[in-house]
Amino acid sequence: MSESPLDVSDPRGAADRESTTRAERDAVEQGRAGGAAALLRSGLGRNLGLVVALVLLCAVGVATAGDRFASTDNALTILRLAATIGVVSIGMTFVITGGGIDLSVGAILALASVWSTTLATQQMAQDTHWVVMVGAALAVGAGCGLVNGLLIAYGGVVPFIATLAMLASARGLAEIISERRTQIVDVPAFTDVFTSEILGIPFIVILFVVVAALGWVLLNRTTFGRRTLAVGGNPEAARLAGINVRRHTVYLYVLVGVCCGIAALMIISRTTTGSATHGQLYELDAIAAVVIGGTLLSGGRGTIVGTVFGVLIFTTLTNVFTLNNRSISEQSLLKGAIIVAAVLLQQRLASRSNT
Repeated sequence: MSESPLDVSDPRGAADRESTTRAERDAVEQGRAGGAAALLRSGLGRNLGLVVALVLLCAVGVATAGDRFASTDNALTILRLAATIGVVSIGMTFVITGGGIDLSVGAILALASVWSTTLATQQMAQDTHWVVMVGAALAVGAGCGLVNGLLIAYGGVVPFIATLAMLASARGLAEIISERRTQIVDVPAFTDVFTSEILGIPFIVILFVVVAALGWVLLNRTTFGRRTLAVGGNPEAARLAGINVRRHTVYLYVLVGVCCGIAALMIISRTTTGSATHGQLYELDAIAAVVIGGTLLSGGRGTIVGTVFGVLIFTTLTNVFTLNNRSISEQSLLKGAIIVAAVLLQQRLASRSNT
């Protein structure tokens, strides 16, 4: 009589089947764990994590500040604050994705705000058109970015040092031009446009959305974006592939400079002033938002959507602290801890991807 494979009377066969079942169960669990890790490493997984973090932060805000946090006015306040630093962060995303960094964004913003609100510029704007102020801010931002780019790409200066020098120089020049005074804006047509609302949404928030959308298209749907990823991932390989790495690097710093010019216009409209003190520590907030969003500090990977979420998380965090009368020192301490945690998480995920 032949032996049946389902014969449970055989102890050795039962043990083999149990071992096989255990192995299959372990394989399924490992597959699930691997799938979860792959999801965390994917763009969708990172964005879902940021959404969860933002929702939890909002829940903390509602629990601790109640209606003061949940009101429509407070939501618009958060969006207005996020718009200015958000535009700077979009530009910073391109620079970091391309393997660089820019510590001078806050100082460039201050210089652009001062230059576009001098008496001469405002007089010219009143005599001709308020767009003159816009042109001045964008030109100053692009010029500073061009200097940074040339020093780094053709001068061989390390990005950290070049932009640190620009930070000091631009802030100092802004103080010289303004004589350390706050310059009041007296061009009603300019403030009318930038403080207007469309369907109840502030103009500067719409401007931030437009800049973010253009940034997403530029990074994900154009040759410029693909070259940025290539330059940030492996500059030598990008050069061998025919990309002019130096010229592209200059373009990236000009781009972040233009973003600083746009942000300067936003902060001028919010405060109706131009000042050398505008943009203090914006470089820290912008880099933090970009890193939290999932862009690699080492370059080669960037995400505009993640940067937008990173900006919203940091702005909401600041708002919650302010509503609960917490000190700026406590805010800075927590932001620093979040940045360190984000970088450590990036390194851990990157090491797993390489294994």
